[in-house]
Amino acid sequence: MADVPVVRHNEPAQRFEADVDGRLALATYRRDGDVLLMTHTEVPPAAQGRGIAAALVAAALQWARAEGLRVRPLCSYVAAYMRRHPDTQDLLAGR
Repeated sequence: MADVPVVRHNEPAQRFEADVDGRLALATYRRDGDVLLMTHTEVPPAAQGRGIAAALVAAALQWARAEGLRVRPLCSYVAAYMRRHPDTQDLLAGR
């Protein structure tokens, strides 16, 4: 995954983002009190399969953990990522 770009948190836009081949990859969220609603993940089609979405979601979940937030995955990719990574299960809202 050496070609995975640097992920940055664009808090005013409520998203984690990365520049990929001149296009923007992103994972968007909304905050509802102490719950982070992960709403959408998008990677340009030509850049899919390179671990970019995983890097975006991992950064978002790391931030949620640091902020003491719970996560509600409204995006199917985020839900699948959290199922594949048992170490994130404690972040799920409603547990």
